[in-house]
Amino acid sequence: MHSYEPREGHRLAHDPLNSIVAPRPIGWVSTLAADGTRNLAPYSFFNLFNYSPPIVGFSSTGYKDSAANAQATGEFVWNLASVALAAPMNETSAPVGPDVDEFDLAGLEAAPSALVAPPRVALSPVAFECRVSRVLRLTDAAQREVDAWLVLGEVVVVHIDERLLVDGVFDTLAADPLLRGGGPADYFTLGAERRLRMRRPDAGSAAGR
Repeated sequence: MHSYEPREGHRLAHDPLNSIVAPRPIGWVSTLAADGTRNLAPYSFFNLFNYSPPIVGFSSTGYKDSAANAQATGEFVWNLASVALAAPMNETSAPVGPDVDEFDLAGLEAAPSALVAPPRVALSPVAFECRVSRVLRLTDAAQREVDAWLVLGEVVVVHIDERLLVDGVFDTLAADPLLRGGGPADYFTLGAERRLRMRRPDAGSAAGR
């Protein structure tokens, strides 16, 4: 086993952490600045944290525009980054100033949201309109602050392309989500040939073991 304490370094060519915790859903987050400037950026530290009410969140390494805008306005939108949208999604990751509109930068059409001010990516097959529930600056185990902010938001509206609904069930494969891997350029996709199905054991079978 290659074992190491992260605080002392990994002794490898590249830090393996984000290659191990992978693939990850992409937090393609749209926000508005206080002056109304549109912002759109992808975050690879993103996930669903609660079912009811639905709460999603993204972590920003550095207090970047998305985190600052979400905290200032109390709103953000998550847009599903499909494989078809990989190129413009990547364009929105460019390190540009807060005055740059990434919708325009990537040539993306915006669609109005229903309950929040930030727009959606019109071509994204799924979008969550979110109201910020909490913004936390992360700390290490010694409670020292680190340069990362976790933004959590309650999903107040869900938009789904009806082509992805089959007999009332969302078709994850048909949505073709782009997933983030490790390293500077690795992404992954889903395939039906890799699907596994397992039913959770019921209480009776667990008790009988």
